Amino acid sequence: MKKLLNTFYVTMPDVYLSLDGENIVVKQDNIELRRVPLHNLESIVTFGRQGASPALMRKCAQIGISLAFMTENGRFQASIFGEERGNVLLRRTQYRYADDETKCVEIARNILVGKLHNSRWVLERTVRDHAMRVDVEKIKCVARSIADTAVLVRNAQTAGELFGLEGEAASQYFSVFDQMILTNKEDFFFRGRSRRPPLDNVNTLLSFVYTLLANDIAAALSGVGLDPFVGFLHRDRPGRRSLALDLMEELRAPLADRFVLKLINMRQLAPSDFIRKESGGVILLDDARKTLLAAWQNRKQETLEHPFLKEKIQWGIVPHAQALLLARFLRGDLDEYPPFLWK
Repeated sequence: MKKLLNTFYVTMPDVYLSLDGENIVVKQDNIELRRVPLHNLESIVTFGRQGASPALMRKCAQIGISLAFMTENGRFQASIFGEERGNVLLRRTQYRYADDETKCVEIARNILVGKLHNSRWVLERTVRDHAMRVDVEKIKCVARSIADTAVLVRNAQTAGELFGLEGEAASQYFSVFDQMILTNKEDFFFRGRSRRPPLDNVNTLLSFVYTLLANDIAAALSGVGLDPFVGFLHRDRPGRRSLALDLMEELRAPLADRFVLKLINMRQLAPSDFIRKESGGVILLDDARKTLLAAWQNRKQETLEHPFLKEKIQWGIVPHAQALLLARFLRGDLDEYPPFLWK
């Protein structure tokens, strides 16, 4: 199994990343601020207006380090992945599957079964751990409804059916998301998803963390030789990493959503960590981004037993495990794609 290394997050504005031997060097106004050995890294993620030297980008591509560029509020802009692994036959199989609606439905169905299963158990965990602080009957009702929808997903035969069922289940799940916010509800509340821009503190955190997760999954897919831009549930769109968004569906609730809820409920972030722009969008301030990124790295180091592999791994390895399982299915080594079923 792949070893989880560090992700180097660069949040300072107007810095330049360059290469010196086997080190990444961070400079501002030609003054060296930090030096980090490349052999300790599996990815580099920058936020804001940073630039990187061609030599550094080339080195990252050669040794398998992904380099991603984000806006200051976490929206994906571009990425450079390390040298591709796998072979052309795997990608040709991926593209053939993506052009066959029946095969797309076969894979998408399993992905959504995983998503609904995990969403349900996030709700069940909330009831178990905080029964005195939430509306237990309301959450249990939604959990049962999501379980019923999962049964319908298993029997769906078309992409249209799957999208309809997924949308219904997502609406149900988010209808009780505010119940899982236990502290400081005057400033951290959830009334529904808003994107581009996020219009409140909770949506800002969700969007930011979803982007981090999608970047990790895209790197994992490239690492096993798959094309992160060609998906089975999310269809092709220029610039959209559709396959990364596919696999992220299984991990949104147990990894990203629970992480955001913990940040809020443990008071790791405060209302003063956010600012509302003239456009109405809410962004996370620089120091708060650093706090979040440090917590995200710690979260990825926590361990669990993978439900299919029956192996103890770190949460940060889960995207690599699922990418590998998908590649094994496409190669014909598995009868179906096994989704990540957390409990």
